[in-house]
Amino acid sequence: MDYRDAWCTQAHYTVFDSDYGDGASFRVLADVWRTDPHRSPHLHVIALCTQSEPDCLLPGFHRIPQPEPGLTLDLLNAPIDTALGQLAARVDLFRLHGIENAGAEFARALARVAAPQARLLGQGLTAEQVAALEVQGFVFEPCSEADRLAGKQKARFASRKPRPPQPPAPERRAIVLGAGIAGSAACERLCARGWEVTLVERHEKPAMEASGNRAGIFMPLVSRDDNIPTRLTRAAYLYALRHWERLGGIGPGRSIEGDACGVLQLARDPGHAEVQRAIAASGALPAGFAEWLEQPQAEALLGLPAPDGGWLFRQGGWARPGSVCEAMLAACGGRLQQRFGVGSVRIAREDGHWLVHDEQGALVARAPNLILANGAGAIQLPHAAPLPLTTMRGQVSHLPADMLPALPVVLCREAYLTPPSNGVVSAGATYDLDDNPELSPASHEENLERLRGLLSDPQAAQGAPLQGRVGFRCIAPDRLPLVGRVPDFDAAGSTERLRDVPRHPGLYALLGYASRGLIWAGWAAELLAAQLEGEPLPLESALVDALDPARFVLRARRTSRGPQAEES
Repeated sequence: MDYRDAWCTQAHYTVFDSDYGDGASFRVLADVWRTDPHRSPHLHVIALCTQSEPDCLLPGFHRIPQPEPGLTLDLLNAPIDTALGQLAARVDLFRLHGIENAGAEFARALARVAAPQARLLGQGLTAEQVAALEVQGFVFEPCSEADRLAGKQKARFASRKPRPPQPPAPERRAIVLGAGIAGSAACERLCARGWEVTLVERHEKPAMEASGNRAGIFMPLVSRDDNIPTRLTRAAYLYALRHWERLGGIGPGRSIEGDACGVLQLARDPGHAEVQRAIAASGALPAGFAEWLEQPQAEALLGLPAPDGGWLFRQGGWARPGSVCEAMLAACGGRLQQRFGVGSVRIAREDGHWLVHDEQGALVARAPNLILANGAGAIQLPHAAPLPLTTMRGQVSHLPADMLPALPVVLCREAYLTPPSNGVVSAGATYDLDDNPELSPASHEENLERLRGLLSDPQAAQGAPLQGRVGFRCIAPDRLPLVGRVPDFDAAGSTERLRDVPRHPGLYALLGYASRGLIWAGWAAELLAAQLEGEPLPLESALVDALDPARFVLRARRTSRGPQAEES
C-alpha cells in the first residue's frame, strides 16, 4: 500500500507490526516517512520482537529512541495476544505476518486498539484468524489472484461498536514545579514534543535537594517471580541507558558525569545466593544485562572477598544526578523558561489555567497544565496533600579515596560504595526517620560499618572524617513512583475503578522516586508526556496502573471500609 495516502491527513500515525525481524521493514517505512513532504508529523511503530533478536533481549515493552523527534519505535517482547492485551494505543495500520501459529485469540484485543477505519495488511493469516477478525469488525477485501497465491490479505476496520472518543489535542503549555531530576526530565520530554514549558524552582539552581548528591547508582532489580517492581525498574533502567546516550552519553568528555563501570551486587548470605543461582540458571537474563558470578569470579573481579558471589550488571554504574539534570535542561533549548530562586509557592486553578504565585503573591507562571515534580514539597500544596507521601533522610559519606581500595565497579549490598572520582569515594546511604538536615556522626558510622561489611575488612576507613551530604527522599507506601493525573480525593465518592476516579483538571504528578530517581526520571517523564499527547504508552497497561497516583484513592477506600464491615 502507499502509506503516504494514509498518513498525510493525520497528526499521529501508528503502525503495529507483528514481526520486527531484523528491523528491515521498519527502516524502509521510516525512510518513506522521512522523504515524504506531506507525511504525518509523528510516525509511531509498535513491533513484536523475540528474544533471539538483538534489539529485544528482555521481556516487556521497550521504547527505542530515534534520531528524529517525530519518529518512535516500541519493541514488544511478548506473545501477540499478551502484547495487544496490555497495549494502550490507537492503531491506524496493522501489519500481520509470521503469526500462523499464534491462534486467533488475539483478534479481540487487536480490535480494541484499532482506530476507526484502521487498515490491516495480512500475509499467511489462517482461515480461523480471518474469521475471528471478521467477527471483531474487520471487513476483508476480495483478493486478486496474485495476492491469493502469495497469501496476502487486506481489510479495513468497520465495527459499529461504540468507540472511546479521541481526546482533544492538548494545549502544549505546562508549568513544572521542581528542578531536580524529575522536573528536569519532564521539561526535556515535553520540549522534545514541541511544548512550551516554564520550570519553577525554589532554589537558585537545579539539583539542590535529593538530586544534588555526588553520585547516584544505576542498576536494575532481579527477582525470582519477576514482580511488578522488578519489571518497572528494568523498563526504567533500559530506557535510561538509551536516553542518556541520546543526550550525549556518560563518562569523561561526554554530557553526563559518571562511569558505566558496572555494578556488582553481592549476595547477602548463602541462602540468598542459592535463590540467585536459580534465577541465573533459568536462562531468562542475558549476560550483558545481568550475570551471576560465583565466589572465584567475583573475587577475581574485585580483588576482595566475595564469599557468596553476586550479580554483575555490566551496563550499570554511577552518575552525578546534577549533570543529568544539566544535560536534560540544555536539550530543551528555547522552549524552556526557567524561574529559579522563587521560594515557596502556592497554586490555584482559574479559567482553565493553573496559576503559580510566590510568597509575596506575585504571579510566577500561568499555563493549562501543571506538573508536580517537587518531591515531598508537593504535599504542602492542598491539591496533593492527601497523597500518602513521606520523606526519609539519607546521608552519604564522602571518603578520601586513599583510605580505601580502588574498586573497578560500584559495589553494593545493603549499601553501596563507588569507585573513586576526583579523589573521593561515596558510601551510603542511610535510611533515617529524623528530619535533621545536618551531617550526623551516627549516620556516618552506620555508613562506615556497612562499608566494612562490603569490603570484608573491619578496619577499613578507620578515622574517616565526617564529610558527606544529607538529602531527603520522597517515598510512597508501596515504594513505587506516582506518574499521571492527580486524583481529587474529596470527589472520589464510592469509586471502584482507576479510570473512574475524579482528577484535578490539568494537574499531574511525577513523585515518589525514593532511591531510584536517576533511572525513574526520564522514563516516567516519557510515560507522562505520552499520556498528555494521547500517544501509545511505552509500558504495559498493568504497570501503568501500578504507577497511577489514584491507586491510593482506591486503597484508602478499601482500608476505611474494612473496619466498618467488621463492626457491622
